[in-house]
Amino acid sequence: MPTRPPWQERNYVTQVVLPALFAKKEGQRPMTPPEYPKLDGNQVCLTWIGHASFLIQTASQNILLDPNWANWLAVLKRVRYAGMEIHHLPNIDLVLITHAHFDHLNRRSLRRIAQDQPIIVPAGVSPLVHNLGFEHVHEMQWWDRHRMGDLQITFTPAKHWGARRVIDTQRGYGGFLIEHHGRRVYACGDSAWFDGFKEIGARLHPQIALLPIGAYDNPSGKEHHINPEEAIQAFRDLGAETLIPMHYGTYRMTYEPVKEPPQRLLRAARNAGCLDKVHILTEGIPQVF
Repeated sequence: MPTRPPWQERNYVTQVVLPALFAKKEGQRPMTPPEYPKLDGNQVCLTWIGHASFLIQTASQNILLDPNWANWLAVLKRVRYAGMEIHHLPNIDLVLITHAHFDHLNRRSLRRIAQDQPIIVPAGVSPLVHNLGFEHVHEMQWWDRHRMGDLQITFTPAKHWGARRVIDTQRGYGGFLIEHHGRRVYACGDSAWFDGFKEIGARLHPQIALLPIGAYDNPSGKEHHINPEEAIQAFRDLGAETLIPMHYGTYRMTYEPVKEPPQRLLRAARNAGCLDKVHILTEGIPQVF
């Protein structure tokens, strides 16, 4: 990881908040819905909405992961358009929330999505979503499993934290393994690197891994998110076949330049000999796997 010269002082407001505040939003406002493909058998379609938000489709279900259309997270401005508008979504059968942080659990977005479908959240997070319009709220602990039709959802460990506010002490966090007819998609959520990736790989055998690659140059200096090189290591520990990066380019949250994470990821993947396994998605464009 590049080192910062000792003489270079850091100021979060002037180096992170203000540049994002005055930056022109990148991308384009989506005017028409994506062209959702017709899926057969065990095909899976992934559409990156932005940040950690995905639409995950099987032949029979539409799943939303950490849906967030917010233009602001407190003082942090969205610097790239979402890949689709909320009203362009298909009917949503299930919503998954990895943890209660504001960039993953956005109550305004969830309220607009809720149409009496179930939502799965970590333990201690249900009070944040109970009044938003969901039919059933399921709380899960690490390694819990929940079956819905031909889907099986497993809640997986992570090295992170789940507090919504400073006074929170009992809110869970983690990721999800989504299994459908033998296809297994692992959504990491937020995590620093930890040996748990090896255990997740050994127990659940993910094929497609949605891994965060941004927000690693943290003002606090604490390790809450994997950097791109660690994402490659996590991918190898998981034993997955396809790496799809996320959690970058949408909000300027930490000190690293907005465009740095995917560049470092591709370089690390080339050095590790797995460049052909990395698929960088464009927001709003469905990809079938």
